[in-house]
Amino acid sequence: MAVKPSSTPYDTSLKLHNSDSLPYHDELSFRSLIGGLLYLTLTRPDIAFAVQQLSQFVSKPREMHFQAATKILTYLKELSSQVKLSGFADSDWSSCPTTRKS
Repeated sequence: MAVKPSSTPYDTSLKLHNSDSLPYHDELSFRSLIGGLLYLTLTRPDIAFAVQQLSQFVSKPREMHFQAATKILTYLKELSSQVKLSGFADSDWSSCPTTRKS
């Protein structure tokens, strides 16, 4: 996706509703997207509120709802590049050869 990165998953000033926007052309893909995001909330609670707000509109999605879902995806994409995994190990096997304790 070649869109501007997002630092938050949801714009709180955005009021989602079922009017003032064109109907989204592919309801099935929107439902699949929201279903995938709902599953992702098991490990990413930071997107739970935004996904819950969007899940209210799976029966009649509008363009504005799809744009809000896209914002969640850009947020996740931005954070995935910031993940840093660190691990540490004691490879000395303890410094005392008799007791094997440090």
